[in-house]
This record gives sequence, C-alpha cells and structure tokens, in this order.
Amino acid sequence: MTALNTGNPVLDGWAARGTFIQAPVGDVFYVDVPPSEDGGADPILIIHGYPSCSYDWAASLATLSTNRRVVLMDLPGFGLSVKPDTRYSIRLYADAVEAVVKDAGLSSVALVTHDMGDTVGGELLARDLEGALPFAVSQRVLTNGSIYIEMAQLTNGQQFLLGAEDALLPEGWGGDGSAFQNSLAAICSPDNPPAADDLAALWAFMSYDGGDRLLARTIRYIEDRRAEEARFTGAIEKHPSPLGVVWGALDPVAVYPMTDKLLEVRPDATRITLDDVGHFPMLEAADRCATAIASLLT
Repeated sequence: MTALNTGNPVLDGWAARGTFIQAPVGDVFYVDVPPSEDGGADPILIIHGYPSCSYDWAASLATLSTNRRVVLMDLPGFGLSVKPDTRYSIRLYADAVEAVVKDAGLSSVALVTHDMGDTVGGELLARDLEGALPFAVSQRVLTNGSIYIEMAQLTNGQQFLLGAEDALLPEGWGGDGSAFQNSLAAICSPDNPPAADDLAALWAFMSYDGGDRLLARTIRYIEDRRAEEARFTGAIEKHPSPLGVVWGALDPVAVYPMTDKLLEVRPDATRITLDDVGHFPMLEAADRCATAIASLLT
C-alpha cells in the first residue's frame, strides 16, 4: 500500500488503500479490494468518469466486494494518478486501464463504468472485438454517461472548457473549489444531493498535483466521442457480454432517453432505473446503486 502525506486525511487514507504502478504516461493509482466472502465470480473492474476519480465509489465498495474482488483506478489526469501536461484521449485512458489489469493479474472482469468511463469501456470492448484486448470482459454494467453524444445536454461549464484552448488553465483559476463542487451538485438530484464532505473530497482529489488546471485538457474525451462514436458506442452495443444498465433518471446531462435508445439496439439488456437520482448514482444513492449493480452481476 502507498503512503502519502498531503495533510488531507481523505487523500492520505485513500492512498493507503492502494498502490501506484508505472503505466505508459507515468504512475497510475489503483485500489484492489478482496471479497469479504468466498466467491469465484470474475472481479469487478470500475472505471470512473469526468471530472472525478475512483473515490466516487468508496461508499459502494462494501456491497460490491461482498463476493467479488473489486479493482478501481484513477485514470491519468485524475485523482492520485499522474497528471502530465499532454493531450488526453480515450485511447490513453484505455492503455492505462490495460496496465492496471496486467499488474493486478486479471484475466477476465465484470466491467462497471460511469460517465467518461463508459466511453473508455467502449474502447476496451472495441479492442476485444478486434481480438486485441489482453483480458476478457464477461459481464458489464453501464451507469450514467453520454453514450449518444448528440443527445447529451452539456453544462455551461463543459461548454466553456471545450471552447477553451487545449492547454493548462491558469494557476489558481479554480479558487477554493466551491465552483467545482457546485457544478457537480447541480447535475445531481435535489432529492439526493451528494454529501458536502464527498464534494470537498472530490475537489481535493481533482486539485491534487494541479489536476484542476488540466480540466480543459481532460475534457477532450468529448471530442474523441464525437469523432469516433461509431467505434465506442458501437462496441457497447455489439459486444456479446451480458449488459446491465443502472441509470439515475434525473440526470440533466446524460439524459434518461439514452437508455431507451440503447435498449432498442440491445433488447436483451437489463435496466434498473433510480427514479430520484441524477448523474452520480454512486454519490447520491451509494447503497441502492451498489445493490442494483450487484444484482445485475449474477
């Protein structure tokens, strides 16, 4: 496990649960949680979304790891992972996932993804369909993410960052993080707002090592989605593994009708709707989200 001494007990405590490995772009952080009970099912591999990190899922781990090993990571540019000043891409993220899977010794996984992670998962599935993925995906669960980008209702903040130069933002531009935290809270349900401590923690992870200055760089995944949706969403639709969907119905960005469109293509998929939840089910309703995911991974 990794010792970190930032002075922030949440960051340091999370770091102590995981480890760093060398990936193509530098050190990548991941947490490997053993099952609390005996179980022979494939481990769960979680890929987080933008602009957060693996800590999104902290409150879900006890349920998800009841009888499955759970591996979750910080993608490059997020959380505790390396934050180089570079052009970020879906393929770069997928390469980092492959590095973590190799280090963890996983041969087959149940893939759980959220937001941008859905697209990263789509790239992994595309590689698998091409026979180029070094591990198998036996099952998968999608949570709120803009898998059909033309249907997405981007926030003003997302549009601002996409319109900015693909470069580092000025030092200190994020201030005390209140605007960042408010932007996350705004896409959640008012009936199930994330805890203030969770929002503060996500800002701490984002701003760690200057990551907040990268937000106009890391958001380029939306450009990748637009350019190659046929590849990413096509693989989500076509991959033969059983597909589950857990979706907060009040998401103002990755709107609920996206799931209707997906189920038209994949009528075999099973959808669980969280009616009073927005974009971050694992923050707004961690127990219900984790229970729903676990019920789909049987």
